[in-house]
Amino acid sequence: MDAQFRSRCATLGATFTQPVDKPDETAEATLRALWWLAAGEPRSLAAARSEPLPTLNAEGLARVDALVSRRLDGVPLAHLTGRQDFCGLELLAAASALVPRRETELLAESAIQLGNQLAGGQDGIQVVDVCTGSGNVALAIASHCPAARVFGADIDAAAIGLAQENALRLGLDARVSFRCGDLLAPFAGPDFRRQIDLLTCNPPYISSAKVERMPSEISAHEPRTAFDGGPLGVSILMRLIDEAPLWLRDGGWLAFEVGLGQGRSMARCLERRSEYDEVREIHDANGATRVLLARRNGIEASHAAP
Repeated sequence: MDAQFRSRCATLGATFTQPVDKPDETAEATLRALWWLAAGEPRSLAAARSEPLPTLNAEGLARVDALVSRRLDGVPLAHLTGRQDFCGLELLAAASALVPRRETELLAESAIQLGNQLAGGQDGIQVVDVCTGSGNVALAIASHCPAARVFGADIDAAAIGLAQENALRLGLDARVSFRCGDLLAPFAGPDFRRQIDLLTCNPPYISSAKVERMPSEISAHEPRTAFDGGPLGVSILMRLIDEAPLWLRDGGWLAFEVGLGQGRSMARCLERRSEYDEVREIHDANGATRVLLARRNGIEASHAAP
């Protein structure tokens, strides 16, 4: 088996182009995940690394080769395995929602830290995650912040179905629920207006023109709505900044991911708004701003969307 794996790993390595947006998907890690899948035990990359590989017979090796071929044809690894790890959670993945990226863990980790700080002086906190996709950020917060009651929303009903499956699979469905609708529209009632402690979002932030030029592995297999942020890439970001004050309680926090190069301009937008009294920029390992946090200060919104 070791020789069979090494041989296939060398062959794959010679032809495999590692996705720039998935730094952990090396040729060897990819082959390990496909090996487990061929054995009938689908696992994410992280889970596939944790144990010795199973032995495969000739039929199993043929399945591996067929899976490798599909991966080289551009089918995302997470769509083949149906699994993606995120903040220590083993999530179901499918073409109906964005495959959770490693950079989004920075948003989830920042939100978890804020959530636990907010919960320190309360019996519980109300968290809403919009553009939730597979539910990865919402479920990570619920998993690591026991005091949080979490709600997620997405405009795509198929993504909501996947998020609900993930909540059930992780045993978090008692504290996490999902709704279908456009951004904050599913939370228009009095239970949410000015009642949210923490509002999170991993929005689409790629300009429409750039979406057309994205690698086919992304553009042909993942939902466009998860990437397309309008002509300048900031349409949803600006809506979020405008609308959030109508939902956040005094002292509540808005937390969202931004694209490379968008951080400073989006931070200035927040700083110019009278409804926010503190803005924080969270940087990735390369020093780029990838997450923004803003605190609601209690002044009534002057030009937020109705």
